[in-house]
Amino acid sequence: MTQHRAPENRELLRFLTCGSVDDGKSTLIGRLLFDSQLIFEDTLAAITRDSRKHGTTGDDVDLALLVDGLEAERQQGITIDVAYRFFQTPRRAFIVADTPGHEQYTRNMATGASGASLAVILIDARKGVLTQTRRHSYICSLLGIRDIVVAVNKIDLVKFDQDTFDRIVGDYVTFASELGFRSIVPVPISARFGDNVTARSGNMPWYKGPTLIEHLEQVDVAQDLGSKPFRFPVQWVNRPNLDFRGFAGTIASGRVAPGDQVIVAASGKASRIVRIVTADGDLDAAEAGQAVTITLEDEVDVARGDILVRPAERPPVADQFAGHLLWMDEEAMLPGRGYLMRIGNIWTPCSITSIRHRVDVNTLEEHAARRLSLNEIGFCNFSAGQPIPLDAYAENRATGAFILVDRFTNRTAGAGMVAFPLRRASNIHHEHFTVDKAARAALVGNRPMVLWFTGLSGSGKSTIANIVEQALHKAGRATYSLDGDNVRHGLCRDLGFTAADRVENIRRVGEVAKLFVDAGMIVLCSFISPFQAERRMVRDLLGPGEFTEVFVDTSIEACIARDPKGLYAKAQAGQIQNFTGISSPYEPPENPELHILTAGRTAEECAADVLDRLRSAGIAC
Repeated sequence: MTQHRAPENRELLRFLTCGSVDDGKSTLIGRLLFDSQLIFEDTLAAITRDSRKHGTTGDDVDLALLVDGLEAERQQGITIDVAYRFFQTPRRAFIVADTPGHEQYTRNMATGASGASLAVILIDARKGVLTQTRRHSYICSLLGIRDIVVAVNKIDLVKFDQDTFDRIVGDYVTFASELGFRSIVPVPISARFGDNVTARSGNMPWYKGPTLIEHLEQVDVAQDLGSKPFRFPVQWVNRPNLDFRGFAGTIASGRVAPGDQVIVAASGKASRIVRIVTADGDLDAAEAGQAVTITLEDEVDVARGDILVRPAERPPVADQFAGHLLWMDEEAMLPGRGYLMRIGNIWTPCSITSIRHRVDVNTLEEHAARRLSLNEIGFCNFSAGQPIPLDAYAENRATGAFILVDRFTNRTAGAGMVAFPLRRASNIHHEHFTVDKAARAALVGNRPMVLWFTGLSGSGKSTIANIVEQALHKAGRATYSLDGDNVRHGLCRDLGFTAADRVENIRRVGEVAKLFVDAGMIVLCSFISPFQAERRMVRDLLGPGEFTEVFVDTSIEACIARDPKGLYAKAQAGQIQNFTGISSPYEPPENPELHILTAGRTAEECAADVLDRLRSAGIAC
């Protein structure tokens, strides 16, 4: 193998290839590696051998196999995971991300795009601009990529026809005109045979533009992050001994030097930089992209997730904001449901309070929506569990990007880009009163808490809760019952029984229950509450020990046999939609504080289990 020698100061370009399935993304990267003479002889021999088994190019070597390394990818002839490859020319070094074209793996494409400065969007000359072409282009736009190469591939299969090329380019430019790209460079190529990839093709004398590699070598995508406001997300508090306390991380943007004044963005606490420490010694200055440890003049409270900034460049700090969201989970996103959000080095609970609109990736039109399904993109309002320093993603990728994680499966559920903080988040403050929860509880001799009864309709939740409340009332405890049917006559009368409405129903009830706990009362909540996420959301609203989950475990057969309100019969007849246990799922609690098996027992016996639990917690009843 021979290898081009590049200048020591060569610039690195990170780009990705994307587009619809079978547009030739992996083949193009294989061609770039092959023409750059970066394939070892044994690797080429292995690819030649594998081409006979998995190849799609007849007797020719299938260069796509250089990138499609997973066995499943080779068997199906598709890309599933993101593959990163390095290559270089005399003028430039490159890291390219080969991203999958299947809609199912859009989340992987977004991963590849998040670190790229340029996108090569491949379009099959026979098929033209497709839905996935548009979706990937829109995601590139959201993720801040401003330079696009439209590689019209497989031009050999349309006999190198200029009219076909011009029509596809016209369709794409018309669609992309609203996406805010800085440059769109179209190139007709044949990745399989190398036309206009690294060498100019003799088959297209009508094309006068650069080859793909010529453009990649020359394009200017540099971003002067050093000129942006200083942002230093703290990744680790370095305390090796009593005499040293430093804050380690990578400078996201801006420049800084010893003696500069900085503040902690969230708290506003100020100090000055004393040292900028690295493994190679102290620095006189540091800028974006450098990993350093900063020491401060004062003992300021700084923890992992905090951001150091200049006083005059402090970002907005808010617990509510608006932003774009790409949904990546097979389970639909529902407003009000709780997730974990990671933004920078901060982890915090977060929920989507509303969907402002969903984006149609074909037309870029905005539509009303109550949920986002897999691979859909929406513009939403978010509510975080704590105030967070925020930059708009368009201004700073590092401090404006976030992910949402499902609390139970730990899957990455969505990727988001901050647009702006919501003004109400910074204008509304908690009002603290002298008479607080402890004082109210002491007045009535209570230990305030929520008893959350969950189970299928007809399981006996309300009946058991009623018996428990009678005993508490008789013992002089201040109580209040919130029941699923009762709240739908007033507080939640505008809600139906779709999954989204069920989430909102429990969110409202949880907030009301929290207010009753703050009033010093024992609150008994009887709700089917079929989803684990919403029960967890209510738990997180309360303090330690203030939420007791009571799983009233009655079989679906027993509930149907009881059917006190005749609802199961109607649901089985198709007269009631989204009925839990029939046409809508129930997610049993995994670790409830109290698990009541009702089979063969009376309601009074079941209620006695709850009362025994309360007595063991020190509540006289």
